[in-house]
Amino acid sequence: MNDAALLDHIAKQPKGRTSLKHLFKELRVKGDERQAVEEALERLTETGDIIALRNGHFEATAASREFVVGRVTLHRDGYGFLVPDRPVPGMKGDVFLGRDSIRGAMHGDRAIARIIFFTGRDGRAEGEIFRILRRAHPTVVGEFRITRRGFRVVPFDERMRDWVEIPEEFAIPPATAQHDRIGTSAIEIHDPQDLDGMIVNAEVLDYGDDGEGPVGRVIEVLGHPDDFGIDVEIIIRKFHIPHRFPDDVIAQAKAVPGSISDEELQDRRDFRGLPIVTIDGETARDFDDAVLVDRLPNGHYALQVHIADVSHYIQPGTPIDKEARLRGTSVYFPDRAVPMLPFELSTDICSLKPQVDRLVVSALIEFDRQGDPVQYEFCRGVIRSAERMTYTNVHKILEGDAEQRERYAPLVERFELMQELAQILTRKRYRRGSIDFDLPEPVIEFDAEGAMTGVSRGPRTMANRIIEEFMLAANEAVASHLDATGHASVYRIHEQPDPKRVLEFEDVAAQFGYSLGEGPVPVIKHRVKERKAHGRVEYKEIITPGEMKIASKGYQKLVAKIEGKPEERILSYLMLRSLKQARYSERNTGHFALAATHYTHFTSPIRRYPDLIIHRLLTASLAGKTYSTETELKMISEECSTTERIAAEAERELVEWKKAKFMEERVGERFEGMIISTAKYGMFVELADLFVEGLVPIDTLPDDQYMYQEKVRKIVGHRTKREFSIGDRIEVTLDRVDPIERKLQFSLWEPRQPGKKKNKYRQ
Repeated sequence: MNDAALLDHIAKQPKGRTSLKHLFKELRVKGDERQAVEEALERLTETGDIIALRNGHFEATAASREFVVGRVTLHRDGYGFLVPDRPVPGMKGDVFLGRDSIRGAMHGDRAIARIIFFTGRDGRAEGEIFRILRRAHPTVVGEFRITRRGFRVVPFDERMRDWVEIPEEFAIPPATAQHDRIGTSAIEIHDPQDLDGMIVNAEVLDYGDDGEGPVGRVIEVLGHPDDFGIDVEIIIRKFHIPHRFPDDVIAQAKAVPGSISDEELQDRRDFRGLPIVTIDGETARDFDDAVLVDRLPNGHYALQVHIADVSHYIQPGTPIDKEARLRGTSVYFPDRAVPMLPFELSTDICSLKPQVDRLVVSALIEFDRQGDPVQYEFCRGVIRSAERMTYTNVHKILEGDAEQRERYAPLVERFELMQELAQILTRKRYRRGSIDFDLPEPVIEFDAEGAMTGVSRGPRTMANRIIEEFMLAANEAVASHLDATGHASVYRIHEQPDPKRVLEFEDVAAQFGYSLGEGPVPVIKHRVKERKAHGRVEYKEIITPGEMKIASKGYQKLVAKIEGKPEERILSYLMLRSLKQARYSERNTGHFALAATHYTHFTSPIRRYPDLIIHRLLTASLAGKTYSTETELKMISEECSTTERIAAEAERELVEWKKAKFMEERVGERFEGMIISTAKYGMFVELADLFVEGLVPIDTLPDDQYMYQEKVRKIVGHRTKREFSIGDRIEVTLDRVDPIERKLQFSLWEPRQPGKKKNKYRQ
């Protein structure tokens, strides 16, 4: 019996519990088979799937109301929560962990919590850490400090409340590890006293328990807090992003031949004589995809999407493959990238550079005039890209720029045909309900020396849309093909939104006169008792969303309605928050936002591991073979969803940090902004020109005492009845910046009226 079958057997027992003796009896296990069962129980205990109780029983956590498995999230004030892996019957939300119930757990740890008690009919629960399954922080990056009690590392992550004790013998790392920053000089450290105030990375040797803090040793000295580029170094280590390729990976990458053998070309379709091009951003260094569009004699469109054949160079189980799976994705920071693959592959051998032969996996799709796929074909091929185009230049060509149209004269008609097909595909997606959030991306601007000079909104031109549409089409075609084979695969899924979040969005949208549906979202109201002090009983009304099927068309129609309106930015952001996060899965449940029944990631194998897996699955299917099992693909899907989330969090946090550092020099300046959210403690304002947001505390508003009215989400003056609502445009003054927490605090600015005395609160 395998681990899954054994776990299923235990979960089906009364209360999900059984003893070893009963297991042997029920499964009729004898002799040497008993050791195999005991080993399986040990593995399941290590993963948290079962709990070994003191009375000799084993309990399946999936069937338990006492034990919950999940991820620990801590607040900087000391308390925390355990976010369950799966819904717990009778419980709503996360498990609250008091300061004394955390028991040595760190933010991000995977752990088992034991429920102490439920806090009432609303299903909220409080618990304590029972066992830590996996540590999230083998290392801690922070500031080295010399205190009365010895050496300490203060974690950069404010949610890690415990400082790491550093014994004197572990304060100085080996000379080879005293710096690990690109382009920096070695930092000579001979005395721990020299480390005071410097940024270091410490390996945790003992996590501590029962009130004892963690103990570690310094393994890297990164530099001083104000050193140029230190922010990137800190973020890389805070999120534990692998940034050094092991020696065997580098050796394997350097050993990959730079030329393509004649034998390899014999089994591939030759596309080298066609005017295929890549279209990317100006700063792109690796080129995954190249495209071509032809018009067929029947008036249909022939789209060719050629993707770098990374799977040819990276075989399963090799050092490069293992490292790529560990990384899961490339991570892109404003001024550098941490690639998934070594540079020898990512920017050279695999990259579809112009005028050189490159191996590809190709999706060839014929579309009719309505944008419906008539047929598709997949093959392994070889191309020679005609041009390395940029979004900017293609946009200029399509806008009629004479200089660019003359420079790329042989390709102009091709780009116009691409635009024609892309517009048809966009209209087709719109008809089926695909949501297109046209939210601008923040672009950090730097001067020649690499210093940040501002934040702007990234453009999204027709050239960007062309590539987006073609990649979406290729991804859908590949997903449909793999699903039709009946073999296990990896899909990019996006589940239905949580009705409760939709209800919260509807409340805000109603203030602007909008709704996602034809009518109000159905709700269920019921009254519950709530015991107060001295035996007093109160009733409160609980409102929950009713059963409803939410269609993506509702989102799509609202996006169209608010386009160009002042409230577009706010409502688009809130709509996004109401949706779930897309992820990878071995089971195809469709993609809500795209309104697609089949979707996967095929087009970026240089920077995403799931795409590499899809290439292997696709080429195996073309050869009539099966590449992998569903169990293996399930593990890969979960791993890649996690690494993708970590990369996104790291990228977002660094951008926010750079924004905060940039704004430090602008304290005291006045800005125009818009209120994007309100709360009982104040209102958040986004600046009009800088893509930066911050808080105006409610107690700093002048001339009155202001209160937050939750039902209408407004801040209202007690005497003046003046209101501040989401979407209002106001002027603010930047009062202070907290660069560590990346928070900005503003105050309301208003011109003084003639003859009116200056109020001590007025700016």
